Formats: sequence, structure tokens, C-alpha cells
Amino acid sequence: MDQLTGFQRDLLYVITGMDRPSGQEILDVINDYVDQPVTHGRLYPNLDALVEQGLVEKGQLDRRTNYYALTPSGKRALENRQEWVERYVEP
Repeated sequence: MDQLTGFQRDLLYVITGMDRPSGQEILDVINDYVDQPVTHGRLYPNLDALVEQGLVEKGQLDRRTNYYALTPSGKRALENRQEWVERYVEP
């Protein structure tokens, strides 16, 4: 998890908070959060990197649309990160 960019960690948080979101759904949520709009050219390579690292699963919803979901490894990594953050940030 420490090797991920902040953007990639944000993607993990978004994915875990949704039920098998499409890339476009993830993009919409991220763009509601950030000041500078995120492009498809930035989003999809980062999602692919998370898939390659085994943190995210990518599957097909239909012929044109993929979904993304956290793998068990991704969930553990996110939980460990959250525990680490909570040690230093008061709720």
C-alpha cells in the first residue's frame, strides 16, 4: 500500500464504497472530490495498475462496460492503511 500513489489509494476507497462500479462511475465520484478533472487517460492506467498488483478485480458487466471490485488482498491493504491512519489522526 505504501507503494501506491495517493490517487490510487483514493481509487481503492471509492471502489470499496460502491458495489462493482464501472470505470465511469468511479470517474464521476473522483471528479466530485478533486479540484482538477480526472481524465480517462489518467483513470484507466491507474485502475489497471491496481488490477496488476492484485488489489482490484476487473470483470465485464456487458460487452462495453467493465466493473471493478476490491480483491481480498485489496480489502486487507485498505483495512491496514485505515488502522495506520487512525493511529495518527484523531476521529
